[in-house]
Amino acid sequence: MSRSDRGHLITALVVLALLASLPFVADSRYVIGQVILALFYAIVASQWNLLFGFAGVFSLGQMALFAFGGYVTAMLGFYLDWSMWLAMPVGAVATVLISLAIGLACLRLAGAYVALLTLAVAQVMYLLIVTDTDCFIMQGATCRQFTGGAVGFARFGDLGTRAIFKGDYIIANYAIVVALFAVTMAFTWAVIRSPLGLAFQALRDNPGCAVARGINRFSTQLLVFGASAFFTGLAGGLYAAHFQAIGPNVLSLSTLMFIIAIAVVGGIGKLWGPLVGAVILVLADEALREVGGDYRTLGLGLIIAAAMVLMPRGVIGLAEGLAARFRSTDTPARLAETPGSSHV
Repeated sequence: MSRSDRGHLITALVVLALLASLPFVADSRYVIGQVILALFYAIVASQWNLLFGFAGVFSLGQMALFAFGGYVTAMLGFYLDWSMWLAMPVGAVATVLISLAIGLACLRLAGAYVALLTLAVAQVMYLLIVTDTDCFIMQGATCRQFTGGAVGFARFGDLGTRAIFKGDYIIANYAIVVALFAVTMAFTWAVIRSPLGLAFQALRDNPGCAVARGINRFSTQLLVFGASAFFTGLAGGLYAAHFQAIGPNVLSLSTLMFIIAIAVVGGIGKLWGPLVGAVILVLADEALREVGGDYRTLGLGLIIAAAMVLMPRGVIGLAEGLAARFRSTDTPARLAETPGSSHV
């Protein structure tokens, strides 16, 4: 096992230990709820980071995939009375299929064109939902739109933890979200370390050379587009099941920018960047909540701008740079202390 792999393994164990101990340390349901939200952000940001940070595909449709997984899960529960445990994986597979359709349309393009087309898809999805005003079914005296309209869906089922754990259901839901986060990070690490991950990074760093060496840019990027969509859609389904609601607000541009900012602050192309970025920005958002209004948005904007200027490689990149500098300055001192060593 390489030094890098050992470092990731130790980091994973520390993170899991901290997450496992949180319910025993923080008995506030609000704190646990905020950590759950941060983990959802980290999951989505990790898959966007896999897509852009490692494969070089600049997509702005990540929240559309998240929302699609959530809506499919909610609609299966609402219309067909499916269990959330069955609806969530189906929603994830449906998200992969829609992502492949989007990828077929946009991945033959490159750069800003991919970003614009995927953003357009997200905005079209948002408009289709909020402008859906036709009555699809009557629920009592209430007319329900097929997509839920601007109101969205609610009361379509839950994870079953409320019936089992009663008032402590939030702890059970937290454990489920932590498990999804752990599986997502393990999947991301496995992809990065695989030969396929090396192909992703080759296309990111030098597309011309990668294509000349026989890597098919379109099929390889389409594969990572679909792979990242599975966990994004699954996270969307779990989000809907946990909050027992899903609406078009998850497709807002501000939410998408927040996800991208998480990856940027944590470190694009760094495995643990999305988690670090999610923790920093959720804490900053919480600290600025009392300010409210435009000042809260301004404060978050200043934090993101400062991170981009002072830490262009993100917090993880800065930490790695400092660690490398420390090792380089520490090596001569160790050589001088080694018996029989000489310097020319």
